[in-house]
Amino acid sequence: MNRLLFLFLLLPVKSLYAQTDASKDSLLKVLSLAKEDTNKVLALITTGQYVEYNNLEEAKNYYLQARRLSEKMNYTLGILKYYSNYTAVLNIQAKFDSALVLTKDALQLANRFGNEERIIIAQQNLSATYSYLQDYESALQYLLPSVAYFEKTKNDARLSLIYDNLGVIYRETKQYDKALEFHQKALAIARKSGNSYDIANVLSNLGNAYSSSKRYDSALVIMQDGLGIARKENYDNIESNIISNIGAVLIKQGRYDSLTYYCTLGLRLAEKLGDSLAMVNNIYGLALYSFFTSDFTKSGELAKTGFRMAQQRNYVEPSQLFADILSELSLVKGDLRNYDYYNRLSIELSEQFFNDRMQRNVQLLDKKYDTEKKEKLLVIQQATILRKNTLNYILIGSAVTLLIVSILSYRNYKQKQKLQEQKIIQLGKEKLLLATQSIVKGQEEERNRLAQDLHDGLGGLLSGVKLQLGAMKGNLILSEEHGLIFNNALSKLDESISEMRRVAHNMMPEALMKLGLQQALQDYCDSLSAGQAYKINCEFHGLENRMEPTIEIVVYRVVQELLNNAIKHSDASIILAQVMRNDNNLTITIEDNGKGFTMDEISILRGSGLKNIKSRVDYLKGQIDIQSAPGKGTSIHIDCII
Repeated sequence: MNRLLFLFLLLPVKSLYAQTDASKDSLLKVLSLAKEDTNKVLALITTGQYVEYNNLEEAKNYYLQARRLSEKMNYTLGILKYYSNYTAVLNIQAKFDSALVLTKDALQLANRFGNEERIIIAQQNLSATYSYLQDYESALQYLLPSVAYFEKTKNDARLSLIYDNLGVIYRETKQYDKALEFHQKALAIARKSGNSYDIANVLSNLGNAYSSSKRYDSALVIMQDGLGIARKENYDNIESNIISNIGAVLIKQGRYDSLTYYCTLGLRLAEKLGDSLAMVNNIYGLALYSFFTSDFTKSGELAKTGFRMAQQRNYVEPSQLFADILSELSLVKGDLRNYDYYNRLSIELSEQFFNDRMQRNVQLLDKKYDTEKKEKLLVIQQATILRKNTLNYILIGSAVTLLIVSILSYRNYKQKQKLQEQKIIQLGKEKLLLATQSIVKGQEEERNRLAQDLHDGLGGLLSGVKLQLGAMKGNLILSEEHGLIFNNALSKLDESISEMRRVAHNMMPEALMKLGLQQALQDYCDSLSAGQAYKINCEFHGLENRMEPTIEIVVYRVVQELLNNAIKHSDASIILAQVMRNDNNLTITIEDNGKGFTMDEISILRGSGLKNIKSRVDYLKGQIDIQSAPGKGTSIHIDCII
């Protein structure tokens, strides 16, 4: 449950500001006076870095402003700085898949930009994201060029960050001596430079390394040192991380008496930062404390809350730990049915976590070489033994071989049987999905047909009637009263034609068919926010190439419905609409700063207003995630495969 805090290569100015309101006021004053040029881009980045210590969403907003201004001026360096800082926040918020998409885009842009240092920085940031995803082989691949480059240029500030990242990778691959070595190198450089942010961060990771090597007392001393710095400088994100790590050490030591203090404080900080993984970790600590103090009711409530949160975000290891607690609680209560259920679930999650780690485990080249050499030596030794063995050994070997073959055959049979069952289940799901796709496609085709009928048929008919009435007006002699009635009828006819065209456009937007999804969404957002009290910020990426018409229509409908819901229910002043495509992956994000909802209200929405959206997301083979809290706005994130 130890949390990693990977440093990104950000601007050095990040550590130059003390955490005071006066500093923030100064930065905001600089922003208000800045012209629309590169200096304002840098000021936006600097302000975002300052507020990132305490407010991640506010920091993201400044970074997005910097990107929009940079794109407007074609300022490539500003866009690259946006990528570095924005993806760092996404990683802190555990939105690793979104961060991976953006860091890959940043590396492509850096290669086109042609600046070696920016390429190296983009590679290091991509390495950090891969580390969060536990793909340590890819992380090491992108990080090692950074080491060589910054050692060559003697850039100690950058080396401190990279050494710290290497320490994390070696810790996760259980090479603890190397991990401690690189964390100590990073700490020495950070202390030399006096960068308090880097010092606190390295101390957090160094404490993790000691904890992983089971040197818990040393880990706590180092973590407390880092915690003191983080609190003094108001680094809320690092303070939250260290508190989670201290809680993990206390759990390993069985010191539950101190656990409730740190976990309560950590949960409050995690909620403030929007850090879902830290929230899950601290809820687990509180549930464990309640269990060992025999407050089983509270322990069960906390464990169920944490389990739901972990499952929603696909946190496998925390889910397994919560399942353990729930199984033990069921046993205490004598509920054998739930005990059996949660115990089985815990075993399944444990196996899943183990398999995931095995697939991602980094195998260093020297270790691989040693293994191959040992295997070759073993083959030679076995061949020598076989030549010297008597007939008895040959018979024994044959018997053992037969037994092994029998076991493998039986295991193979069971595996095939299991695969067949899974295939049957998968076929059922595919049939259900196909039916859903057919329904959605049929609905859109019917919408298109109705829109054409309205526009071409009824629209033409009403326009003809209008022309005839207009011609009649010139040939008739009407009293003043009858003339007013006649003109009123013509006005109503104009309104009917306009309403008919609006309905036809909503059923099948002309911009979507002619100009594509990006322009259609932009036009729709502009039309919604025109003259309104709220503002819709649009962000589209990767939509230049057209997709299948049906897919574009479905995506348009999903965004349309989500925006309408946000406008109708949220009372927001700012709404973010983001659609991003990377190869076959498509993500849709709608966020607002409105009144938000409770979990019960979200459940009601799931049961009614979101049914149409859910069916369209199913058509796109996607997953929908809704995050909201009263007074904190709402965030809806959809991941699809197209």
